[in-house]
Amino acid sequence: MIRETERSTVPGGLMAVVVLVVYAVAIYGLISSAMALEHGGGWLPLVAFIVLTVLNSVALGGFLVVNPNEAKVLQLFGSYVGTTKKPGLQWTNPFYSMKRISLRVRNFESQHLKVNDKEGNPIEIAAVVVWRVVDTAEASFEVDNYENYVHIQSEAAVRNLATSYPYDSHDEQVMSLRGQTAAIAEHMKTEIQERLAKAGVEVIEARISHLAYAPEIAGAMLQRQQAGAIIAARQRIVEGAVGMVEMALDMLSSKEIVRLDEERRAAMVSNLLVVLCGERGAQPVLNTGTLYQ
Repeated sequence: MIRETERSTVPGGLMAVVVLVVYAVAIYGLISSAMALEHGGGWLPLVAFIVLTVLNSVALGGFLVVNPNEAKVLQLFGSYVGTTKKPGLQWTNPFYSMKRISLRVRNFESQHLKVNDKEGNPIEIAAVVVWRVVDTAEASFEVDNYENYVHIQSEAAVRNLATSYPYDSHDEQVMSLRGQTAAIAEHMKTEIQERLAKAGVEVIEARISHLAYAPEIAGAMLQRQQAGAIIAARQRIVEGAVGMVEMALDMLSSKEIVRLDEERRAAMVSNLLVVLCGERGAQPVLNTGTLYQ
């Protein structure tokens, strides 16, 4: 596995001054050579001019501009020699080949994927993934196309996540895609990061952006959700009503407001449950006789 190493470079401004000086010397040599040839001089100044011009032309290929949040991956005849991230005009070996890698934070939204949740219900799901490159060497050499790799592996992780949880659950102890969004997002981020680690990519955030039942079962699942919600609400109402009845009987007994036998206690419990659990208001009946008549 190839890891990123920092490669030092020469400041481009300093090297530009050197190149200009060399060009000036070469031009002066050319003029001197022309004057010498007129007086029968040697060819040495002309040869020096040609050599300096060729070297300067080769040196011009070593200039590179690095923008903020950008890196240049350097290779020498196919071998990785390092990465430079220092912004500005730089100069390095002109025989290096250079590949630009953006270090900016990027994001993309996956397609609306149709998968089955843990209970086998077909659903549609999509996610937004925020990521950036942190190791330019791995991004360049460990995978063929790191951007395409990020997209495909992220969608694969979203598919796998959707099959691991139910779409919805009325039980608070059971994690669902719709119920525990923060925990689901953290799980998604972890799973995507595991898949993209070899590509030198860091996942900053991953969240579900679209979640719905598939159109062919949306109507039926809506009725199922409504029925489940009604049942869950009824269970909560019954639990609360039983607690209130128990509290009422305990307070009546402790304060000795009225003494009830088992039959009257059962009747009172029945009446209280009807009042507390009924969907409509109770119609009061006034007893003008005694309690036992």
